[in-house]
Amino acid sequence: MAEVHTGACFCGAVAIEVSGAPLEMGYCHCGSCRAYSGAPVSTYILWRSENVRVTRGTELLGGFNRSGMSNRRFCTRCGGHIMTDHPGLGLTDVRSAVLPTVAFKPAMHLHYAASVLRMKDGLPKLRDFPAHAGGSGETLPE
Repeated sequence: MAEVHTGACFCGAVAIEVSGAPLEMGYCHCGSCRAYSGAPVSTYILWRSENVRVTRGTELLGGFNRSGMSNRRFCTRCGGHIMTDHPGLGLTDVRSAVLPTVAFKPAMHLHYAASVLRMKDGLPKLRDFPAHAGGSGETLPE
């Protein structure tokens, strides 16, 4: 049986369920993620979109798509960030804090060229995205 994790927004009105194993976890330093999260760096956990399901509060799920690539989803009641759909990739990034039973084990840093907070953790620091995701795949020094 596939591993299942559940979580909810800040107020609990919107609940989600993810199944299976995450595809990737890491940090994003891009300006969009920083502005949306209000933090100098943002975490991500990528799942196949078909493995992410809203189980409660669908009517309260708001969205905003600034770039055309990513639809950021949030609770319209509390404003809590929940996930970001990437329809062109078939992936959904569920905010790490929304899934408290998933151990966050980052594998890389994305958009490190745009970083405003340098992190020395031994993980690969990609200039933008991995090559398999349409980026340069270029790594930068810590």
